[in-house]
Amino acid sequence: KLIYSVVKMFDGNKEDLYQAGVLGMLKALKNFNKSLNVKFTTYAYPYILGEIKKQVREDKQVKIGRDISRFNYKVAEVTNLLSQKYLRQPTIKEIAIFLNIDEQIVIDSINSRRKIQSIDEVLDDNLSLEEVIPSKKQEIDGLIDLRNELEKLSKLDKEIINNRYYNDYTQKETAELLGMSQVQVSRQEQKILTKLKEKLR
Repeated sequence: KLIYSVVKMFDGNKEDLYQAGVLGMLKALKNFNKSLNVKFTTYAYPYILGEIKKQVREDKQVKIGRDISRFNYKVAEVTNLLSQKYLRQPTIKEIAIFLNIDEQIVIDSINSRRKIQSIDEVLDDNLSLEEVIPSKKQEIDGLIDLRNELEKLSKLDKEIINNRYYNDYTQKETAELLGMSQVQVSRQEQKILTKLKEKLR
């Protein structure tokens, strides 16, 4: 059911997308650690979504379906409704409970509506984004070095980095996923970044 809930967000060959989702679930099963004190479905969701998105990127004919647009509208509608009820911004958990869905689906919906920054956009220092982006050669060399250092991280550290910088989750969302406190995630993240900076320097 979890895989199908993600698959229906996309148009295209449902069987291919489902198979990609199954692959993601198997990867999650392989890496799942019960000591993290988190539900398997919560842990598996980013893996499933990642494999399906990979399939989408590889198949140019697959496009994000209209279902996700309608779902995003529903999340926005519920957010407004709960804001009026609680007189504050509702939490992801509250929205998920109201819609009777997994919290990660709400997170992904919110992320999908974020503004994409144009490369021609002028920054505060009157330079365009394109002008401050490093050359392709520098970028590739840096990414290779970074990838090598990321591979050396512990399993937990990899999970933190994946959620914070690949899945674009907040520290609070990452903490909920990994069964940690936000303070623990914040401290560990800073340790990881400091370590990576020293290695890459």
